[in-house]
This record gives sequence, C-alpha cells and structure tokens, in this order.
Amino acid sequence: MDRLRATLAIARTPEGLRIVVSRRIDASPERVWGLLVDTRRWPDWGPSVLDVEAQPPRIEEGATGRVRTFFGRWLPFTITRVSEWSWSWRIGPVQATGHRVIPADSSCRVGFEVPLFAFPYVLVCWWALRRIETLATAPPTDNEW
Repeated sequence: MDRLRATLAIARTPEGLRIVVSRRIDASPERVWGLLVDTRRWPDWGPSVLDVEAQPPRIEEGATGRVRTFFGRWLPFTITRVSEWSWSWRIGPVQATGHRVIPADSSCRVGFEVPLFAFPYVLVCWWALRRIETLATAPPTDNEW
C-alpha cells in the first residue's frame, strides 16, 4: 500500500528538468499547503532543517531568511517563486527544491522537485513526505494558520 502512495518521476518544472518525488496524502490540500508555507513548521517535517529565521513566517515570493541545516550551519535562502499550490527557493546561490500540492477532493498529492545533481536528496524528501502525512492527518493544533 505504501508504494502506491509514493511515486518518483522525471518532469519538466518551471525551474527545469527535475526529479519529482511525491506522495498521496489523505488530508485537505489547504492543510498540507499550510505546512509547506509556514516556515515555523519546516523543522517539524524537514529532516534536514533544524531551525528557520524568516520574516514574515509565511512564505511569499522574494522573501528571505536563513535555515539551519542538520550540519549545524546557517544558510541564507530566498523564495524565488510562489504560485497557486507551488513554490521554489534558492539556498545561497543554488536553486534548491520546489514544493507542490495537487488537490484532489478531500485529499492531495504533495511533491518535491529535486535538481538532477542532487538526486541523493530524494531520500530526504521521501522521509519529509512521510512526516508531512503524519502532521497533516493528525488533529489540528493551535499554531496552524
């Protein structure tokens, strides 16, 4: 059953050819999107993110901040694109992952678009998708948007 929830593909994205790892989640697209765009929630689902400093805490195109990675190092980021149900960012000079939600009634498919050169990062994204599913299907908390 778990294999049917997760998929891996190569696709053309606004940032170019990418590896897309995605997962069907039985939660509302709005709930999942809220997890992806609230920088305060990134450490909850992002295995490589320990902390985030961003103003405002909800992403918008051109917003900047910094993220502390599992290596303990702070890296600057810029949100490079936000459109309906998708966003991308640059970490330092590198165009990093894209994030997307594809609504489907009361569920959705959430995915990460990984640059081809960063193919090992697909494993981190797969782990993040499982964490997002756990968060999105849990009872709502007070700190959600």
